[in-house]
Amino acid sequence: MTHPVVAIVGRPNVGKSRLFNRLIGQRRALVGNLPGVTRDRNYATAEYDDRRFLLVDTGGFHVASADPLMEQIILQVRVALEEADAVLFVLDAIDGLAPVDREIDRFLRKTSKPVYHVINKVDGSKQEEGVCDFYELGAEHLFTISAEHGRGIDDLMHAVVQLLPSTEPAPVSEATHVSVLGKPNAGKSTLINALIGEKRLIASQTPGTTRDTIDTPFTWDGHDFILIDTAGIRRKSKITDRIETVSVIKAFQSIDRSDICLVLIDATEGITEQDARIAGLVHEAGRASILLINKWDAMPRGSNRRKFDSELKQHLKFMDYAPSLFISALTGKGLGAILPLAMELASTSRLRSSTSAVNQALRKAVSQHEPSIFRGRRIKFFYGTQGGTVPPTFLLFVNEPKGVHFSYRRFLINRFREELHLPKVPIRIVLKKRN
Repeated sequence: MTHPVVAIVGRPNVGKSRLFNRLIGQRRALVGNLPGVTRDRNYATAEYDDRRFLLVDTGGFHVASADPLMEQIILQVRVALEEADAVLFVLDAIDGLAPVDREIDRFLRKTSKPVYHVINKVDGSKQEEGVCDFYELGAEHLFTISAEHGRGIDDLMHAVVQLLPSTEPAPVSEATHVSVLGKPNAGKSTLINALIGEKRLIASQTPGTTRDTIDTPFTWDGHDFILIDTAGIRRKSKITDRIETVSVIKAFQSIDRSDICLVLIDATEGITEQDARIAGLVHEAGRASILLINKWDAMPRGSNRRKFDSELKQHLKFMDYAPSLFISALTGKGLGAILPLAMELASTSRLRSSTSAVNQALRKAVSQHEPSIFRGRRIKFFYGTQGGTVPPTFLLFVNEPKGVHFSYRRFLINRFREELHLPKVPIRIVLKKRN
């Protein structure tokens, strides 16, 4: 499935990024913080009332500005609007209605997308008094919120998700969907051409040749696959072309409809921050993945694979479960191991463990390493059960969920991975409170 897109727009300093962070981080219903991705990201998957969507944060802009940098920001806003299924137009209750807000409102009316007028920084009756001025924009309804304190978020998002396109799962396909992700010029199209045995995709030394996701069905050893070639994901500061921005959004969406992700890393460039960003997106989506160190044939003679792999695991600590392969998409060396491993990981991600097996693993883990004391109370785990697959997700009922430290959660994940025979795939643990 392809998730709908929600764009956040407005002039500078109205609280767009704070709303963005609120929507992807609210503990009760919304998820989306991405390991390996720096805080200045402007894309994230979010969920509300069991509806997942791609949230896009945009830069503050002035429509009439002649500043070259502002022109680039407006270009990005236009792209976000083209892709969006809903638009959150954020305004500032403290500053009141400004002339630039009227300009942006006229700008947004030229689109056919539903626009929600969101009045931010409404923390009390004093700010409520000035809200009526915003009706001058002609909106049928104003949503008053405080992104900082979470006030009004539920009313806003309940209205938004009602109008988002349906995200009903696509008909079940026997084919294994494999997304190929990486930086520009990492060798994605060359890899797919090598795997299918024909030059069906354009491969070029010019970064950014692939502008859209391209699905390539083929059969290998009696099994059906769909390989999804995605646009190279650049660093945010490098995304200046409007088509490139669309490509990034579509690449993110491709992860959600994948069974397996192949993350290509250019061995000749080493492990970069952007490699970690891309891997973090895959990890957060809960997709099993294979780290492919490509262009190993171009490395200097005597290069140490074990050392490179150790550095890779160090950079991607959050993804230490993912297997890695050294390959050359150009020469075909090492490619024979990819598809068998992909099938193995896809199968593992769909495994279900019985409730008795889950509780046996939980008891064994707790007896091996007892949880700490929180606010004078010993943390107690009551029982657990598997709540879902892809990734395997386990619901654990505990008296003090807030007291379970990140390190202990990681310990439980490692124990579950070993006891429930779930190697090489991501695992999620969801803590539920029970007194």
